[in-house]
Amino acid sequence: MNATLVAVVLSLFSAAAYAAAAVAQERLASRNPGTGLLRLLGNGAWWSSVGLNASAALLHVVALKYGPLTVVQPLGALTLVAAVPMGARVAGRRVSAAEWRGTAFTLAGLAAILVTASGPAPEDVLSVPEAVAVAGTTTALIGLLARPGAKPGLRHATASGFASGVASALTQTVTVAATDRSGPLLSVQVIGVALLVAAFATGGLLLSQTAYRGGLGAPLAMVTLANPVAAAAIGLVLLGERLQGGAAGVLLALAGAGLAGWGVVQLSRAAPEPEPLAVPDEDHPVAVVLALRPETASAEPALLPRPTSEPGHLTAL
Repeated sequence: MNATLVAVVLSLFSAAAYAAAAVAQERLASRNPGTGLLRLLGNGAWWSSVGLNASAALLHVVALKYGPLTVVQPLGALTLVAAVPMGARVAGRRVSAAEWRGTAFTLAGLAAILVTASGPAPEDVLSVPEAVAVAGTTTALIGLLARPGAKPGLRHATASGFASGVASALTQTVTVAATDRSGPLLSVQVIGVALLVAAFATGGLLLSQTAYRGGLGAPLAMVTLANPVAAAAIGLVLLGERLQGGAAGVLLALAGAGLAGWGVVQLSRAAPEPEPLAVPDEDHPVAVVLALRPETASAEPALLPRPTSEPGHLTAL
């Protein structure tokens, strides 16, 4: 079987697992918006999402062994495509027409990118100085994005995408270097870069948990866009990966990226349909009272003392 095809299949399964993890994280964040790290460590639902993320990451690691970053990372956008129907089903609603349009645009854009990004299995890896430089630059950028301020969800989501993308690029270096029989299995390069992978993967997971406090659509869209941008930049600049087809291939890749980006924007803007309100039983007065909204209740008259005809006398009952 072609190595690129193997990478694509593994990436599809990885995207599905990441989507399930994102839905689980969003539900946890919406129910417990102020939960700290220590409380998360004692939450079974949190560990379930961590397990899903770990399974997706393992599939992603194997995919990076067979395919270049420019192929594997764009397929991560399918996480958003899979998360939309998953999230709708969990919420008990139907996927809206705008969400379906966004899905179609994203898939069409990804198809155009894959046509130009198909290439041989990766051989080059990051050197230790290159890995340290990438890690330092990314850490500074994440610190800038995660600073206190307005709209922490989108900024934390962007930082999470960068962290995950860099972790993928570093993972490829670990995988290729560890399976290359020309050197020792546990070299300084493999161990050092593996520690960086663990740090960025953990940071990306925690940043995404914070980002999902504001919902699933827009934060997941930012993660989906930032992840391949960071990884593809490393692949093209430092690993010598190239797009196929020359100038025409570059134009097609740019068009596909724009189309996929527009699809992601449509998915992030698609507002879910509000859940229908339960109709109270009119024969049950308690249910009618509990179903009233605060703004629909009539104002009660103020309780004033009953006037008396003469001061100092009690009013007769």
